[in-house]
Amino acid sequence: MTVKRLPSGKYQVQINWYDNSGKRHFKKKSFDLKGEATKWEIEMLSRKQENILGTNGDIPFPEYFYQWYELYKESNVTERTQKTYMSAYKALKDYLGDIPTEKMDRRLYRQFIKKYGATHSKATVSKFNSLYHACVKDAIYDGDIKRDWIRGVDLVFNRQNTRQIEYLSIKDMQRLTEYLTSSLNPHFPSKYMILTSLFTGARLGEIQGLHWENINFKYHTIEINHAWNSEQNQDKPTKSQSSNRVIRVNQFLLDYLKGLQEVQNGQYEHVFVSQYGTIPTSRAVNKVLTTALKDLAINRQGFHFHSLRHTHVAYLLANHVDLYVIAKRLGHSDITITSRVYSYLIDEYRVKADDQIEGILDGLDQQRYYRSAIFRQRYYPE
Repeated sequence: MTVKRLPSGKYQVQINWYDNSGKRHFKKKSFDLKGEATKWEIEMLSRKQENILGTNGDIPFPEYFYQWYELYKESNVTERTQKTYMSAYKALKDYLGDIPTEKMDRRLYRQFIKKYGATHSKATVSKFNSLYHACVKDAIYDGDIKRDWIRGVDLVFNRQNTRQIEYLSIKDMQRLTEYLTSSLNPHFPSKYMILTSLFTGARLGEIQGLHWENINFKYHTIEINHAWNSEQNQDKPTKSQSSNRVIRVNQFLLDYLKGLQEVQNGQYEHVFVSQYGTIPTSRAVNKVLTTALKDLAINRQGFHFHSLRHTHVAYLLANHVDLYVIAKRLGHSDITITSRVYSYLIDEYRVKADDQIEGILDGLDQQRYYRSAIFRQRYYPE
């Protein structure tokens, strides 16, 4: 067992041992200071020699979740997702404390969800719940716990903290498109990025990371195979494997991107680079978007760059594009993610579809009535 320096700058220690039945167990912990890591290492070695180390089930569930994250998830997720795991871990630590993993049950977990959900949004509670459930399912597979005490637990969330998805109407989407295309400046490409998001639904990091080789002008496609790390100013892997995808786009968008390419004249590898040789940041692009909406007198509280992705989805739903196709276009791993994230939008368009179906059925009934009236007049005249 040795102290290991992680890329994040933290110090990690892992200890392995076997219980009396020959089953292998592990404990892993990270520290901000090397001295703290060394102190914990010495303590664990001492407990190992005295044979007083417990099983994984003895570990408090918050710590078990953290160790599970380090072992199974940390190396495979983006920096942003790592922060989500850390927030989920902190929530467990704040609300569950030192309750051993093997002592956890549906009642305790439900109490945790009830307390935590009372002050947090549906999106946050749902996301954290899915992370905890993945951990518990692996714990069952590893033999550390016997039952899945998360499955089927109803989620509790604060409705006031749960924001409805903000998106533009088709009319406002058209107005914004006209505004952008009439004021494009190839030396300050933020408006090009906004336009690209409207027409692709791609994430900001994916758009920032686009290379010219990712755009196929002949076949009308944009390939997403990496994203942009704004903190380190370099490319990084996409959010997940499913985020690697090819998006079909129209000639309208390609014409403006072609114009941008001609101005750059092969100077840059990335598509959206300012005259200063930098890729616009989230703050810069959102400032341009806010100004555009203000100039157009479009009032959308909380509308930001990611809302353009929601607008794209709303437009596709309004035009009856299948949800499975939308999920693949967005880079979601499966349709359940799309259904969860855009449940409000889907419900809204379902109501409209129900009204449309009712009208169609009324039309069918009227046609039947009309035909029956003609039939009676023709064959049973008075």
